[in-house]
Amino acid sequence: MSKYASSSVSDPLPEGASVTVPASPDLSSQDPDWWRQAVIYQVYPRSFADSDGDGIGDLPGITSRLTHLASLGVDALWLSPFYPSELADGGYDVADFRDVDPRLGTLADFDAMVAEAHRLGLKVLVDLVPNHTSDQHVWFQEALASPPGSAARARYVFRDGRGANGELPPSDWVSRFGGSAWQRVPDGQWYLHLFAPEQPDLDWSNEEVREDFRRTLRFWSDRGTDGFRIDVAHGLAKDLTEPLRDMGENQFKGDHDLLPDGTHPHWDRDEVHEIYRDWRIVMDSYTPPRMAVAEAWVKNSRRVLYTRPDELGQAFNFEYLQTEWTATALRKVITESLATAAAAGASATWVLSNHDVIRHASRLALPPGTDTDAWLLSGGTRPAEDRALGLRRARAATLLMLALPGSSYVYQGEELGLPEVADLPADALQDPVWEQTGHTRKGRDGCRVPLPWTEDGPSYGFGPGGAWLPQPASFGKLSVASQDGEKDSTLELYRSALRLRRELQGDESLEWLSAPDEAAEDGAAGIIHFGRSTGWRCLANLSGRAVPLPAGELLLSSAPLTGGLLPPDTTAWLRQTD
Repeated sequence: MSKYASSSVSDPLPEGASVTVPASPDLSSQDPDWWRQAVIYQVYPRSFADSDGDGIGDLPGITSRLTHLASLGVDALWLSPFYPSELADGGYDVADFRDVDPRLGTLADFDAMVAEAHRLGLKVLVDLVPNHTSDQHVWFQEALASPPGSAARARYVFRDGRGANGELPPSDWVSRFGGSAWQRVPDGQWYLHLFAPEQPDLDWSNEEVREDFRRTLRFWSDRGTDGFRIDVAHGLAKDLTEPLRDMGENQFKGDHDLLPDGTHPHWDRDEVHEIYRDWRIVMDSYTPPRMAVAEAWVKNSRRVLYTRPDELGQAFNFEYLQTEWTATALRKVITESLATAAAAGASATWVLSNHDVIRHASRLALPPGTDTDAWLLSGGTRPAEDRALGLRRARAATLLMLALPGSSYVYQGEELGLPEVADLPADALQDPVWEQTGHTRKGRDGCRVPLPWTEDGPSYGFGPGGAWLPQPASFGKLSVASQDGEKDSTLELYRSALRLRRELQGDESLEWLSAPDEAAEDGAAGIIHFGRSTGWRCLANLSGRAVPLPAGELLLSSAPLTGGLLPPDTTAWLRQTD
């Protein structure tokens, strides 16, 4: 039996019941489309701020640092999973979808955090993880204790194995973390886990599963949550027709390596959109309607489906995150992304870093084509990371992103210019990728190292004790306290940019402009130049030489000008003048 008393099963919230939460501002008077051009800050709870000294970030710690987000100038925070979990996958193995991990706080702590966020003018999004549960979830424990063919097993994907005695997996499907996507249980059946074995996949053709997540949407919405980030949004629907299809060479090998027509047996299937149309009915029953953003690693042509008004409304733009640092490539993906969003009546999204990828201050410091898995295995030494170049490009990339129409998602610590911690020792790693790939991929811990708030102390202000992942000595000089009030710091650049962005923001249009006339032909090819409806101009110099600025009032630049010219790897914002 699971040690978790699950509100998902044993203590359901009765239909029509209310939840008492602390008083907060009247959200019904706010713009229901607030999210269309918002800046949303991702908080990874275990690494943000620790209030009790156990080395793990928690909800009271987040509440105590919300003034940092308000002073930064973001519109909302997105909370990565804070639910009860055995941490087989950093909290994405959820044992109870309607409770708080005791190590991170209580539901009362969650309510207090939401109330304080709303008092400060911040919206709150929570992470939903609908593709799978923890193997400690009471449903899965019940399934293990029940026979094949039982109603308890029907909530998950259990199948008999192949071979003379069922000793072979039901199909050749692979886990995203490495190895087979099937795990055998003592009675001989196998269950599906597209991620870690501790994360059994739910069967979304089961009405009990669908109803439980409707209840979960209502539970957090009733507590004041303003929206949801949907984990693995493209993975819920599966073709479970017998016999299961082997995929052979069409396995999901890369972030966009999918069948293009929605017929893959478990990724980006057309049936997944029925689920989100059902969810939209629930989210629209609130005033204002709750927003949602899909984590869907699919191409532009498929991402548009998730963003339709009767579904989730927004989807992360991972193609932008993965685009090489060239003007040609960036112009192309920006144009296509804006067209994709417009086709669905959605707003575009932009992101440079998150909890699953190498921080962009390090990515942009590496030569093009670097094998980042090999780089991490080398401890960040082969090739050597050009930290100064990476930070310069990261600052330029940030100003470029924040000038684009649509929503920008900012990952905690990027406002400090934090690099990837690539040299974490093997005995400190906790990402399941490390073990499941036989120590051939180091995983994602390097971007999840707890934040530095002060220049010194046992965890640089993260908490009164140590930190669950080791912090490098360089973090002290990158801390909030070290950068606060420093004119040229990355923190102050973000604050200035977000303040100006709010003042300059117009409609969701963008006009591509030519490079300044004085730019040489070779320089012009590396220029990104566009205007917004308010007379706001953005010029990013990705060429190898300094270029002149167009006419207008210089508002902000990611690096100082050189002799009145915009240096390479620098972005400037201007206001058009008559």
